[in-house]
Amino acid sequence: MAMRVAAAYAASSASATIATLKKPSLLFSLPRHNLSPTFHNIILPSHSNPITKPGFQWHIRAISEAAVEAASSKKEGEDHQSPNNKDWKIKMLYDGDCPLCMREVDMLRERNKSYGTIKFVDISSDDYSPEENQNLDYETVMGRIHAILSDGTVVKDVEAFRRLYEQVGLGWVYAITKYKPIGTIADSIYGVWAKYRLQITGRPPMEEILEARKKKGEVCKDSNACKIY
Repeated sequence: MAMRVAAAYAASSASATIATLKKPSLLFSLPRHNLSPTFHNIILPSHSNPITKPGFQWHIRAISEAAVEAASSKKEGEDHQSPNNKDWKIKMLYDGDCPLCMREVDMLRERNKSYGTIKFVDISSDDYSPEENQNLDYETVMGRIHAILSDGTVVKDVEAFRRLYEQVGLGWVYAITKYKPIGTIADSIYGVWAKYRLQITGRPPMEEILEARKKKGEVCKDSNACKIY
């Protein structure tokens, strides 16, 4: 019995709600954030067309301005958290053509959104400039991981990883490598990976990569066609 009474009451409430929604006045009494700026495409009878009312035009303008303001605020927030902002503490020089390397770079970049302390520099980019990175040329940085501290100090190998991880709250991962015996062993293991990473990731030998990059540089020297933005 109680279920039937409840069902009858629900049906009655639903009917009342539908009847109320059919009233054209309710549509324009909804909160502003539920209104769409595309109402100007709706054709209503002339006697009830709210578009002809100055109040409605102001209402639409207010919604548009609010949307623009929200988009601007979001952009400003993104710029503030940019991994390449002026407050960076360490610069990571990474090989953007290395698929395995990019997994770690993407993880660090994601973490860096909350810190903004790492500046990421892709050495595989045509825009890479050794002069802007302590004169570390492409071949040198391709050989082993390098990072540059904000004071200009260059670190490499496992120490570079440790410094990078410390900047995004993951210092504990490499903390043990601060101790010389462990650090030395870790560097040796990393050295083997660095030596064979091109073969492991299915890429051509270093000599071929350097030759291809040299030829590309000659072709693009006097043109912006090869620039990566």
